[in-house]
Amino acid sequence: MIKSKFALISSVIILGICMYLYFPFPNNVMVEALSTFMSFPIRNKDGYILLGIFGSVLFIIAMILLVIGMKKYHFRTILIVLIVYAHLPNLLITMYQETLASGITAISYDGNGKCNFGSVSKDLLNGECNLVLHNRSNEAVSFELEFIDSLLMEDEVRMESLMNLAGPYRITIEANRKKSIHLKELLELSDVPKHIEGGTSSEIHFKLIDEEITRTL
Repeated sequence: MIKSKFALISSVIILGICMYLYFPFPNNVMVEALSTFMSFPIRNKDGYILLGIFGSVLFIIAMILLVIGMKKYHFRTILIVLIVYAHLPNLLITMYQETLASGITAISYDGNGKCNFGSVSKDLLNGECNLVLHNRSNEAVSFELEFIDSLLMEDEVRMESLMNLAGPYRITIEANRKKSIHLKELLELSDVPKHIEGGTSSEIHFKLIDEEITRTL
């Protein structure tokens, strides 16, 4: 079944390097990405990302070496490797957060947060955001939450960050608990030059701030 041990070992080493290049912890490395390949951001608002392109090439080389190293079951092996590669980072992060992590490094986010904005008048907007955070540590964690605008918005028009006008939002999550966070605010926008008139956004991003420590999720 194994045709070349050297090719297989090389493939595993290169995959390890690929995972290290853009490991999604403590910050979400995909926040600013406009186009991606596997776990690599390829392009953001400033243009193409050379390190992301380099990582993508390395990943393809690792897959080629994997095929070279196997006598048969090529498709099955590649499929298994892709599944493991996609899920292993989250598994490692969860293990770390449940054992060694403390403070905001122990907070996880499922990425399914949503915000909805509805116009009340010319300079008034109803803003409502919902998200779920999980404190995986054995101690309560307190932090401030700050919303980040979606990079899909053009001309620096503000959307999610409008919620910060009613902040700061101080949040505490008890040990080993999930917390559903619901924020609803009436936002006064007379001093905000560029903003939306209404709309909905999903998979929102934000920062967790604990004194000098910051995480982007």
